[in-house]
Amino acid sequence: MRKLRAAAVQLRSGIEPAANREQAMPLLREAASAGARLICTPENTLRLDRNRERMLAAVGPEKGDSELLAWGRAAQELGVWLLMGSGAIAAGNGKVFNRSFLFNDDGKIVARYDKINLFDVQLGGAEVYRESETVQGGEQAVLVEGPMGAKIGLTICYDVRFAPLYNALAKTGAEIITVPAAFTVPTGQAHWEVLLRARAIETAAFVIAPAQGGKHEDGRSTWGHSVIIDPWGKVLAKLDHDEPGLIVADLDLDQVGEARAKIPAWAGGNAFGGP
Repeated sequence: MRKLRAAAVQLRSGIEPAANREQAMPLLREAASAGARLICTPENTLRLDRNRERMLAAVGPEKGDSELLAWGRAAQELGVWLLMGSGAIAAGNGKVFNRSFLFNDDGKIVARYDKINLFDVQLGGAEVYRESETVQGGEQAVLVEGPMGAKIGLTICYDVRFAPLYNALAKTGAEIITVPAAFTVPTGQAHWEVLLRARAIETAAFVIAPAQGGKHEDGRSTWGHSVIIDPWGKVLAKLDHDEPGLIVADLDLDQVGEARAKIPAWAGGNAFGGP
């Protein structure tokens, strides 16, 4: 039996990375004290700033980034695997990568994932998002072996609407899929939990979705409601609000194989078969 205690940390990040880390640290320590070996933080953990010019002027390359080094030290200090949901990293072409970093318990970066599907939408009125104007999309799905040998697939926020990415991760063995996010309030109210449960059910994998929540320094509002879901689609833990906080759940990794054995949807067969 392989059991892994995991935590999702909900934040309200602003425009200053050091201040965001200071906000997160008490929650990281609380999660570690509760026995979590894998702790995940939201998209835009390093910096949440929709002012394009200010953000681009502040962002540099990954190499030598002092905040990334500090997050690595935090993972080492706490003795946990730490998914820093994402940070903006200069792409070298006038844009940035929206990049997740997974640190092991020695504080080393063992995986990086650049968000593939970018949030270009018009929700109505003045609420328009054009992430592709600032962000260079990634090109590769990422699967990594984490604590307890768990196979972890990395995704970010808007990726959750693109089922083929999740199916590809599941087919390569993902047992846990992380979805750090900064969902808008309208889409969060309508779609957040429904999409996450759907991705967990169709991949028969655990889903850990730490979220940004509340009214941010740059004026943006995000939905919060971080959640952890099992391979059968059951919600194991969730926050029913948009305030900073955390949730913890025990993941029985053997449930992944059991769920996939019950409904072998990838074994082939008639595409127009029964439920």
